[in-house]
This record gives sequence, C-alpha cells and structure tokens, in this order.
Amino acid sequence: MPYRLFNLDEVAKYLHLTPEDVTKRVKDGVIPFEKRGERFVFRKSDIDLWASRRILALPEPRLADYHQKFRQSHPEISADEAILSELLTRGAIDSAMTAKTKASLLRDIVDLADKTKQVCSPRELVESLVQRESLGSTAVPGGLALLHPRVHEPYMFTASFLVVGRSMQEIHFGAPDGHPTTLFVLLCCQDDRSHLHTLARLCLMALTTEMLAQLRQAPDAKSMLDCLLAAEQAVLSRAKSKRRD
Repeated sequence: MPYRLFNLDEVAKYLHLTPEDVTKRVKDGVIPFEKRGERFVFRKSDIDLWASRRILALPEPRLADYHQKFRQSHPEISADEAILSELLTRGAIDSAMTAKTKASLLRDIVDLADKTKQVCSPRELVESLVQRESLGSTAVPGGLALLHPRVHEPYMFTASFLVVGRSMQEIHFGAPDGHPTTLFVLLCCQDDRSHLHTLARLCLMALTTEMLAQLRQAPDAKSMLDCLLAAEQAVLSRAKSKRRD
C-alpha cells in the first residue's frame, strides 16, 4: 500500500486534520503533495514519513490531542487501550548494549529484534532503518530515539512488536537538543496506523511521565519493562481523568 494516493479529504481524515488544515499546509509547503491537474494528491509513503516526523516534534498539548483523536478513531487497534503489554516482552529488552556508534547500534538492535523470531529479513530491516535515519534523526530530547523503518509493510514482520535497548555509552544520534542518546525503542509495526498510534503513545509517555529517568536507573531488563508498562498506565489514567472532567 505505500504507493496509494490520497485525495484531500482522505488525507485529512488519515491525519486527523480538517481539509482546511491540510490545504493551508499545502499552501505553506509544509506537507508533501503532488498536483494532478487542478487536484492535490498525496502519496501515502510520503505522508506516513511526514506524520512520523510531525509526531516526534509535537509539544505535549498537541500530542495529547492527536493521541486522543487517533485512539477514538481507531478503537480496533487496542480494545483494552493498553498496547505495550501486547508488543513488548522482557526478552526483547537489552539493558546493556555495547554499541558505540549509530551504525553499530542499528545493527545490534536489529540483532535483538531478530531474536524474537518475528523479523522476516534482518538485512532489509537494517537498510530500512538506515534509510529512515538519513531522512532525519528519530532521536528526541531527553536521550531517547524511537527507531522505525522507512516504510511499514506486513511482509517485514510476522507480527507487530517493540524492542528496547539501553546503551552503556552515550551515542550522538542527532537529537534536536544536541545531547547524546542512550535509550532506544525500535517500533516494528505491520501497518502504518499501528505505527503512528504507538509512536504517539511512546512520545506522550516520554513527555509526561518520569519514564526516561526511570529507564536510565533501572537495574535490569525486567525493571525496564515495568517502567514502560507503568508509564503507559499513567498516560491512560491521565487521559481518562481528562475525559471525566
């Protein structure tokens, strides 16, 4: 599906924006589009990359709004709302990665993902991660990188899952705050909707909880898993409280 084209209304619905919002972004040149006669069309692969970049850069209030709208529009993605417990196991967490460079980190985290037996082609996954990083770093302020492939196709994985790594050495990964990165989450999703939803949730967890500090201090993989699950529950509880208010 990466070659699918959206029309204006379709891309607005996909991005949880109004057609007027999309039109303004087209006029401002901040969203990728093509012109076919008098119509604007949007290539899905370009939109997915743009959406991922947008999520990584959103401030907390807008990110929370996006996360809420996405969850309401796609309840089938997570019937019980929590998703990390389904995507992550202790065996997919390495609390002491030895990589010293960006390139070696990408290789090592794919090796960790391959141990789940759900990666169809480790070599292709490494190449896709490198391609994605060449278009802009997936690192965010606070020492976290949210790694993901350039495109999301069902054939890449047998199921959606996450891999988490903590490096023993600081790695300069291109974070916007200029600081090095030590925490890495690899999102391996079979479809773009699951990817964008999971990416938004992880960003919200990083911005609104003590997750990053707790992950850096956690003594082992089990403790890191507990930190992640607790941070997700904190985000969900906060969202429920706001809905009641």
